[in-house]
Amino acid sequence: MELTQEEIERVVTAGIAEDVGSGDATTLALVPEDARCRAELVLEEPGIVCGVPVAATVFRTLDPAVEVEAKLAEGTAVSEVPAVIALVEGPARAILTGERVALNLLGRLCGIASLTRRFAELTDGTHTTVLDTRKTTPGLRALEKYAVRCGGGRNHRAGLYDGVLVKENHLRVAGGVTAALAVLDDRVDGLPVEVEAETLAQVQEALDGGAPRILLDNMSPEEVREAVELVAGRAELEASGGVSLGTIRAYAETGVDFVSVGALTHAARSLHVSLEVQ
Repeated sequence: MELTQEEIERVVTAGIAEDVGSGDATTLALVPEDARCRAELVLEEPGIVCGVPVAATVFRTLDPAVEVEAKLAEGTAVSEVPAVIALVEGPARAILTGERVALNLLGRLCGIASLTRRFAELTDGTHTTVLDTRKTTPGLRALEKYAVRCGGGRNHRAGLYDGVLVKENHLRVAGGVTAALAVLDDRVDGLPVEVEAETLAQVQEALDGGAPRILLDNMSPEEVREAVELVAGRAELEASGGVSLGTIRAYAETGVDFVSVGALTHAARSLHVSLEVQ
């Protein structure tokens, strides 16, 4: 699930249209058309670098003559701040006009990557992988899932189209775990299949029905441990629902394969980043 330039440009184009509209009145009035400047993109608080290529696309969309030189690689952990993460040089109008859109996206992605890294570090020494969810900002999913990867997490589904996840409401309509799995058997066209279970009885039912992966919904670490023992490696297990920084270690120590955390994207705080003209 690579982040493509096309996906970046789609978000950037929308962001510029929203912010600039018919034109940057302040910059057009004050900055000569031929003026040039040099600026630094600065991370003002500790965290993970993520989104410099996105910020660069903002400036280059406004003027292809803008040059952006990354000083720190994507995914780099920064502890000493302020830290210069990129240099920006070129036509001053484009740099000043693109400043806010670039910083909004950069700060958002650094925030997601940083929160993901905190979750991922808490699973060190276990075989549990931290996953994201579809709880993303509409229109920003590709970028936010890229930030999760930069932070050391892994992506779950990109959308409804690339995997089958049978959740509680699906089960109610389909008539239960066994009935749902029986129907899916010849209808999923090779897509990965996962079934949600809220109880150990449903875990057993999913296992009996041949589910290759079972989502343990809102179970406590103790219940997840019981599910791991019950399944004994016959299916992959994913714990999900209300997992926090305070509880993820307990979940990881159960031996569960995956822990999915919606907070990676829906609750991450944007980091403080700035653009400083030299």
